[in-house]
Formats: sequence, structure tokens, C-alpha cells
Amino acid sequence: MTRARTLRQALTRADYLRTGWPWRAVAYLVSSALTGVPALLALLLLVVFSFGLIGLPLLLLAGVPLAAAERRRLALVDTEAADDPHRAPAEPGLAAWAKLRLTEQATWRELAYAVLHAFVLWPLDLLAVTVGVGLPAGLMAAPVQLAVDGEEARVVKGPLITTYPEAFASAFLGFVLLAVLLYPLGAIAGARSLLTRLVLAPREGELRDRLVEVTRSRARLVDAFEAERRRIERDLHDGAQQRLVALTMALGLARLDAPPGPLADRLARAHEEAGNVLTELRALIHGIHPQVLTDYGLGEALADAADRSVVPVDTDVDLPRLPASVEAAGYFAVCEGLANVAKHSGATRASVVARHEGGLLRIAVRDDGAGGADASVGTGLTGLADRIAVFGGTLTVSSPPGGPTVLRVRIPCEPTAGRMES
Repeated sequence: MTRARTLRQALTRADYLRTGWPWRAVAYLVSSALTGVPALLALLLLVVFSFGLIGLPLLLLAGVPLAAAERRRLALVDTEAADDPHRAPAEPGLAAWAKLRLTEQATWRELAYAVLHAFVLWPLDLLAVTVGVGLPAGLMAAPVQLAVDGEEARVVKGPLITTYPEAFASAFLGFVLLAVLLYPLGAIAGARSLLTRLVLAPREGELRDRLVEVTRSRARLVDAFEAERRRIERDLHDGAQQRLVALTMALGLARLDAPPGPLADRLARAHEEAGNVLTELRALIHGIHPQVLTDYGLGEALADAADRSVVPVDTDVDLPRLPASVEAAGYFAVCEGLANVAKHSGATRASVVARHEGGLLRIAVRDDGAGGADASVGTGLTGLADRIAVFGGTLTVSSPPGGPTVLRVRIPCEPTAGRMES
């Protein structure tokens, strides 16, 4: 309905003839033959050879490439491109692609459109252009035709023209007729584009299915990301960290055994540096994916994050075990919130409240700071909000001037194990 209204508005504009719409409409109708003629030839050939194992599938899929070209051709008369209604196959390869296409409703609509376009639509489009542009052009060419023929000229199979006044009158009539016929040509082109979009653009159900698939794909990516974080954490914990612990112990023993002097001083500095590296590595491992989150769940992880906060934090947490990806998203949102409290709020105290009620994880991080925080500037919460949105959840920040600042996380999920309190 919106595009039909836009078409009516374009046709009723006072300066319609001075816009590009009439000539884009003509180009759209003329270019119909560029896809219609090949479609006609291809369909006729495929019908002849459709009795083989290869010919019949090719015939059934013949509308797919034509529909792709027709959706692109809409750009001549429509600023908004038509989306591809097809889904991406779950597996690579031509066989998986063809199997999916043959089960999609859009493929059969495209085949029906291909038959209609090849045998009916493009001839009608050219007929409309022939009448709407060819007839006025023939009348406007009368002076040139009379000059070439000499004594007389027959214009568009009409009466003979023998004088230049008659020829220029015919040309004037052609100009007037062209100006008049450009309006119905624009209407025809608009109607054709609406028909093309109606048949070849995605239906509401197809868009909904695609949105569901995109959401599931994003959730799979998040799960894979969390699994990779846990793998890196395990590798660092069991590999590099253990080697650094052994190195630190070896340097400490060597330091004790070394006699006082330059060597002992160097060993002491090496032992201290190894200890600093080990501390930084442990902090890095904890930031990647804390072991307490994997072993004990979100409740204990939030209590641990509160204990490590620079600003004193009160916790009121009553949570069951939840899906690992949900626990990770909630944990890192709270960590980012507490980091912002320490850096920006000027608060003297904060609190973390977490509950799981009615199939919804609810977390609130509150501080008694000055408020006025902008969640979109430099807080690092934007990526976390996108990550939480994958699960159908939300992350919001309320921070009026004067405070308090409250970060709220809501994620729909179901428990996976027993209840944990902190």
C-alpha cells in the first residue's frame, strides 16, 4: 500500500514530466525484453529437454536466476531493493543448494513468474512503449521524413503529409501526445514493479523464518565463542601458568642457594619479575573466563567479582545454575558495570542483586555515585548489550544527574541445575 501511494504521488506531481520518473519508467519497460527474451528461449529449450534427470530440475529452477535479475531491475523504478526470499543452505555444494531451493515456496512463485514474464509480460511491456513512445516519435519525425522523401511522407501509416506546415503540426501533435502518454506509461511501469515485488520479494512468513534462523545463528556463534574462551582459559591455566609457577619456584630456590652478591641480586630481580608476570597472567585468565564461573556458576562468580571490586559491594544473589553462555553474559555485564562504578561514578558503595524468576534472569547493579552516565560513550556496554540481545534479553542503564546509576540485565532462560545462594 505504501508503494502504491508513492506511485500515485509521483504521477500527480505538477512537475512530473520534469522528473526522471517518466524516463526511468520507459527504461524499465524496455529492459523487460532483456530478461524476457532469454527467459522465453530458455524455457522452450528446457521443455524440449526436460525428460532427462538433469533437464527437469533445471526447468523447475529456471525461475531462480530470472527472479534475481528482475529484483535487480526494480532499481530502475524503486529506490528500495527487493530482498532475496531464499535461505542459505546449511551445507555447501550444488546438491544441497538445489534440494533446498526445490522445497521453498519462493522457488515455485519464481517459476510461475518466469512463465508469465516470458510469454505475456515482456511483450505487453514493449507494446506499451511502442504505443506510448513510438507513436509520438513517429509524429515528431514528420519534418525529417518529409525532407528525406522530398514531396510527401506517410506518418505512422496515417494520411499523407505534403507540406512543411502539416509536418510541423504533426510534430507538435507528437510532442503533446508524448507528454500525455508518459503518464499512463509511468502508471504501467509502477504497476509492473508492484507485481514483480509482490511475487518475488519475501513474504512475511519467509522474513520471520529468516529472522529466526539469523537469531539461532547468532546464538550458535555466541556459544562457540564462549567454548573457545573456556578452552583458552584451560590452556593458559594448565599450561603457561603452571610453567610460570615452576619457574618462579626454581628462581626462588636458586635465590636462596646463591651466595650474597651480584648473582643473588639478579636472581632476586628475576624472581620478582616472574612473580609479577604470574600475577598478570592469572588476572588475564580470570578476565577471559573465570574458573569459578565454570565450576560454581553465576552466583559464586558475582560474589567473587564483588570481592575484587575497588568500591565496596553488597551482594544479594539467589540463582540456580543457568546455561553457560547466559551465565557468561550476565557475569561480564556485572564486571563491566562494577568497573564503571570504580572509574566514573565517584561512588562509595555499590550493590548487586540477582534473581531468576518466571523464566527470567534479572540482575541490577546500583551505586550511590553522582549519576549522569551515558551508556553509549566509553563504557564498553554496547557490545555486551548486543551479546545479551542474542538471547532475547536487554541491558539498560538509568543514570539521572545526582544518581543513582542502575544497570539492569534481563535475559530469558531456564535453569539447568540446583539453586546457589551468595
